[in-house]
Order: sequence, then C-alpha cells, then structure tokens
Amino acid sequence: MKNRSELREVIMKVLYQIEVLSSSNIEYKVEDLIKELLEVENEFVNETIDGIEKNKDKIIELDNKYLNDWTMDRLNLVDQAILLLGTYELMYTDTPSVVAINEAIELSKKYSEDAVTKMINGVLDKIYHEELKDE
Repeated sequence: MKNRSELREVIMKVLYQIEVLSSSNIEYKVEDLIKELLEVENEFVNETIDGIEKNKDKIIELDNKYLNDWTMDRLNLVDQAILLLGTYELMYTDTPSVVAINEAIELSKKYSEDAVTKMINGVLDKIYHEELKDE
C-alpha cells in the first residue's frame, strides 16, 4: 500500500503522461495510465486526476497569474504536473495548505532544478496568501 506522498508521485506521472500523449494526438484511457503505475485502484488518485482534468483551465489561469514573467506552457511537463497537483490540492481539496505546498515542493526537489522548486514554492505560497486568506 502506497502512502499519500507516493500516490502524489503517481498522480504527477499520470498527469505528465496525459500531456505527452495528448500533445502527440495518441489515444489513451486515464484508467489505463493509472493501472500501469498502481496495482490497486485508489480513490485519492482517481479523484485527484479527475478533479485536475475538470478544473485544468482554471488552475492554469491561476498559476499563470502568479508565475512572474512566466507561463505554465514554458515550464517542462514534469514541473507543470507538479504545479497542477499543488494548486489543485490547495484550491479544491481539504488537504491542509501546508501539506499541499510541502508535498509539491518535495516532488519538485526530486524531479526539478532548485530554481524551479523555488518558483513552484513561490507560486503556491502566493496562491495560499492571496486566494485562500479570506476563507
């Protein structure tokens, strides 16, 4: 059984695959992509990927708002996937904000360069302070 951090890594990998396959016009089923990475079906993974896909435009718009002098489409696909996941967890789930941000940072430390990790941290921190402070 995978813990939540490991499941987030699975989500990031599936989001990455979705982007690669979509941009190459290759047909796929999200369920199949998940099954390749997880033996057992997992509600957290399914709901999170589904939620990100449904709210993707809003999430990208929000991320772009806080990516100073950058846009999501300039980030590599792994970094995009990490930011999509972090932003989604902050804005659309009950995950405590500090956990959502820390989990995204940990993924970024593992898969990205330091500068990108700092950028992702900055974006999520701004979203937390600017978008969520009134809640």
